[in-house]
Amino acid sequence: MKRRTRIRYTDSQKALMWERWQQGESLHQIARLFDRHHSSVRGILAEFGGIRPAPRRRSIRSLSLAEREDVSRALVAGHSIRSIATTLGRAPSTISREIRRNGGAEGYRASQADQAAWDRAHRPKACKLALHPALAKRVADKLQQQWSPQQIAGWLMRTSPDDTTCQVSHETIYRTLFIQSRGALKKELLEHLRRTRAMRRSRHHTQKTADHGRISDTISIRERPAAVEDRAVPGHWEGDLLCGSGNSQIATLVERATRYVMLVKVDRKDTQTVVDALIRTARKLPNELYKSLTWDRGKEMADHRRFTLATDIQVYFCDPQSPWQRGSNENTNGLLRQYFPKGIDLSTFSQAKLNEVARRLNERPRKTLDYETPIERYRQAVALTG
Repeated sequence: MKRRTRIRYTDSQKALMWERWQQGESLHQIARLFDRHHSSVRGILAEFGGIRPAPRRRSIRSLSLAEREDVSRALVAGHSIRSIATTLGRAPSTISREIRRNGGAEGYRASQADQAAWDRAHRPKACKLALHPALAKRVADKLQQQWSPQQIAGWLMRTSPDDTTCQVSHETIYRTLFIQSRGALKKELLEHLRRTRAMRRSRHHTQKTADHGRISDTISIRERPAAVEDRAVPGHWEGDLLCGSGNSQIATLVERATRYVMLVKVDRKDTQTVVDALIRTARKLPNELYKSLTWDRGKEMADHRRFTLATDIQVYFCDPQSPWQRGSNENTNGLLRQYFPKGIDLSTFSQAKLNEVARRLNERPRKTLDYETPIERYRQAVALTG
């Protein structure tokens, strides 16, 4: 097979790559635009960690190519540096330095001097985390605790509102992680991000579309009291099963007002096992903090009437194929994949381990809570009911 000749991508081709990458296209799709292997595109994007670099611009104080051509012609004509500077409206020292660093009066070439100036000007500004090692250490410590960059940024702003040297944006954290040339955060910290990709890319949201079966005597979410919707009153929960390999699963429960998370070990997916486990969990909470439960249409809740009779907690069911109606729970299940990746056997985790993971989630600040933690909000709710 004939080997393809190596090509050098132009600036316009690179711009097209970045545009398609930001739109969410894969490396293979982008490479097909240039009839190339995806690895050639990956090399361009990976240099910047999948984050499109800001376009470079010449400083208005720099000599332009046209001015350099005037300098070149004036030197050939034998004009002095001072006369050249007067003609261009520049300082004599500027013209002298320009000629001296680009071959002198005999070897000066406008196009070469212009390209050399452009190359010399490529001096990336040191990022904030590189300039403030103590701040970088705080960020690294929180990343190791599985905090997201946005949670870290919000927490820093909340704890040090008047000290900008102790604050950093989540975008700076991401860029420092993915662009290793910045040198402030170790590459190993990428493993602690929710999505452990080598390059940053557009986010894609997926929703479950499978029909979990029909359940009788359900009460629709549309009949749920309006007070539940605005999250003003705690005690209303959303639930689902998080599935793993080998038909393993755990039940996930999220309180809507505080985002407080509980994880429940279930040995099997049949409705009796799941409902029994949920009943035991419900009895551990104050009645005031467990008033309703919203679930999807999974068959594991076919025995929902027994759950309600045993706990006096009403169960509401989402519309078919509408996981967004349990948005807090869906979001939490996404967070849990950081601890329980897809394909892992969930039956190997004890209830104690599940409690530990739930505690870690509950101690992470949440943007939707103004960067307070779920445990802080939950304790406030308990105090009000006490």
